[in-house]
Amino acid sequence: MDRRDFLKAGVAGSAAVTGSLAAPAVVRAQETFTWRMTNAYPPNSPFYVVGPGSPTDLISKIETMSGGRLKIQHFAAGELIPAFEGFDAVVSGTIEANAANSYFWSGKSFAAQYFTTMPFGMSFLGHMAWLYHGDGLKLWHEVYEPFNVVAFPINNTGVQMTGWFREPVESVEDFKGLRMRIPGLASQVYGALGVDSRVLPGGEIFPALERGVIDAAEFVGPYQDRRLGLHNAAKYYYTTGWHEPATTGELLIAKSAWEALPADLKAIVQTACMAATLESVTWSEAVNGDALVDLVENHGVKASVLPKPVVDRLREATFDVLETEAAKDPMVKKVHESYMAFKAKHDRWAAVSEGPWHAMILRG
Repeated sequence: MDRRDFLKAGVAGSAAVTGSLAAPAVVRAQETFTWRMTNAYPPNSPFYVVGPGSPTDLISKIETMSGGRLKIQHFAAGELIPAFEGFDAVVSGTIEANAANSYFWSGKSFAAQYFTTMPFGMSFLGHMAWLYHGDGLKLWHEVYEPFNVVAFPINNTGVQMTGWFREPVESVEDFKGLRMRIPGLASQVYGALGVDSRVLPGGEIFPALERGVIDAAEFVGPYQDRRLGLHNAAKYYYTTGWHEPATTGELLIAKSAWEALPADLKAIVQTACMAATLESVTWSEAVNGDALVDLVENHGVKASVLPKPVVDRLREATFDVLETEAAKDPMVKKVHESYMAFKAKHDRWAAVSEGPWHAMILRG
């Protein structure tokens, strides 16, 4: 074989080897995926279903960023399964994904609540810092490992309102025997004060409050609450945000569906989730102020801060519940200790940064 033939043969052989190695990657890059995503919230709900940073907006982001390689069909609550059956549907493989809040699954693991928010916990900035730069996201996946699912934050409401009450709240005694719609750990805390706590889907809150089936209800904040018409069933609207200072939404994904994605699509899903979280919380901040003014000035709503003795008792009950639950389960203890250790560090910084700034604003 002369020199030219040898070189040609070598180039051809090299191309054949390179092609055989590259082909699977090329084929993988062109592979398409179709998921179904259910949702715990009813059709057309702003933030939770439609609008900036919503699950349907997230789906649009993912499809655009992936060039159509990952398509997700969305079903609001009741369109495919009932509101609170998303977790089991993902675990069983009936669907690939579900949008909700992890505190709905506290019956699966008490620790799930930490990833939504904690009463008297961290702000949006602190909570996101724990998830992305502490152990929060890693622990979220560890808690869900036995169920073969993974999860990522997809939205955040910021600080929520304490809720709507048919009668004014003047002391801790006013909570005894009160029937209230309230999810998450706050329901256990209220239980320590004698409240009959109930979890109702968003679409069922107003009729229950209007008919007197419940005496009080918490949902989100002024914009979302006004849309449900809660001000037409109760006029006393309280704040402190003690129970949900940074309520985070969850995209739950079957591990089999997640692991089937190539690395670039996984990165696209995670990046789109981060973008939706930022967009949703900034949208909430943009709309709640005007909605609160409207409720007070045009609808006769009496907006107030909970009395300090009530807040103090709620704080005491919160940490009693947390310590009791952490002592029962090593996984809960692990998450609790991580959250509280990060919170202690973040609180010290917030006291120097945000604290004086807020005080300055309040002084005018």
